Amino acid sequence: NFNAGPSILPQAVLEEASKAVANFNNSGLSILEIGHRTPLFESVMEEARSLVKELMNLDEDHEVLFLHGGATVQFMQVPMNLLDTNETAAYANTGVWGIKAIKEAKLFGNVNVVCTSEEKNFNYIPKNFTVPGDSKYFHLTSNNTIYGTQWHQFPKTGVSLIADMSIDILSRKLDFNSFDLIYAGAQKNMGAAGTNLVVINKNITGKISRAIPSIMDYRNHIKEKSMLNTPPVFAIYVSMLTLRWLKENGGVEQMEKRNNQKAELLYNAIDNSSIFKATAEKEDRSKMNVCFVMDDQTLEKKFLDFAKENNIYGIKGHRLVGGFRASLYNALPLSSVQYLVEKMKEFEDSKA
Repeated sequence: NFNAGPSILPQAVLEEASKAVANFNNSGLSILEIGHRTPLFESVMEEARSLVKELMNLDEDHEVLFLHGGATVQFMQVPMNLLDTNETAAYANTGVWGIKAIKEAKLFGNVNVVCTSEEKNFNYIPKNFTVPGDSKYFHLTSNNTIYGTQWHQFPKTGVSLIADMSIDILSRKLDFNSFDLIYAGAQKNMGAAGTNLVVINKNITGKISRAIPSIMDYRNHIKEKSMLNTPPVFAIYVSMLTLRWLKENGGVEQMEKRNNQKAELLYNAIDNSSIFKATAEKEDRSKMNVCFVMDDQTLEKKFLDFAKENNIYGIKGHRLVGGFRASLYNALPLSSVQYLVEKMKEFEDSKA
């Protein structure tokens, strides 16, 4: 299962979640029908938040929230909370998700797009740009799933660093405390669709003049520990199980080793192929989303049909890039990549 998202989950998580749908923790009740303010669910929320803090090695200034709306709501919620009308925020434009974030930020203040890779259809990560020191913050998308690019080094800007990490959250070791705000839809590396992780340095809140609707104000969610209103109970439960699985399997450090191994195997197969070709610049290739095409486009549909016949799911590329995309998230086993590489070679040999 190479789906870009919602994507593969660990088998152990699927099994435990399916049991909980029928009978959660031997309570006789389904996880879908328990009160969110009961001890049964409060323990789920607390474990999920605690696991994020542990896996990210967060300091006391950083708070963990599980919110509604996915990363898309954060395109708006970030500037609503952090950017005053007369202030300017710096943004990187590295693809569709950056463009959407920029559009929403312009509703609340000034936006300075300090770098872009648009002229090459976003097939690389911009370098050698400057973020003005008076910027309220610098926002980037850490991994661009459509184009298969990823930030491997984060710039030191002197201003608050904010990252949409929906694609590569908890897939590699980072100094997470160096970010003042991180947000990530859960449905790639951290669970099922329906909840959004926000990790925020509480010291950056409360510094704007506008009134913020109660449900959109980070301070209210921090105060209520993500229980300001009814949370997406089942999605948070699946995230908690996924975080538990991640810890039991060696944490972020071990995930990074596995993900590097998977990516290296697939990129090597593509680079040594006579019919497949990677689309992203080599130094900026994503470890999460491997995007590739064929020089002979007449073969692309034939390969997709071949993949389907061989039970390979989710490798059709996004319409903006075409070709193929294999997503190698934490839960994808190495054996799946080995199988894909074998079938790619088999297809190539049949066309030789």
